[in-house]
Amino acid sequence: MKLDGFDWDEGNRQKCCKHGVSLEEIEDLFSAQPGMQPDPLHSRVELRIRAIGQTRSGRWLLVAFTVRRRDHRTLVRPVSARYMHAKEVRHYEKAQATSNSDKR
Repeated sequence: MKLDGFDWDEGNRQKCCKHGVSLEEIEDLFSAQPGMQPDPLHSRVELRIRAIGQTRSGRWLLVAFTVRRRDHRTLVRPVSARYMHAKEVRHYEKAQATSNSDKR
C-alpha cells in the first residue's frame, strides 16, 4: 500500500506523545518498513494496525494506527505510540526469526 503522509491533529498528537515518543520518531518508524499486523481487539469502529520496528536511532517502537483517505490521499493516522520493553523486543525478534526460517 502506498502511503502519502500522516494525519495529525491535537487529539492524536497528545496521545502519541504521552509516552515520550516524538512525532518525528513515529514518522521515522514508517520509513524503516516496520512489521505490521492487524489489531482486531481494538478495531471496533475501523481497522487498527500495529507497527513494530526500530527507528534510525535504534529505539524500538510500537505504534497503533489506522489508515484514512483524504482528498485522494492515503494517510497514516497514529492512534498511540510507545517504546517497547526489552521482553517485547525479544519476543518480536524470536517470532521474526521463526517466521524467516519457515520461509526457507
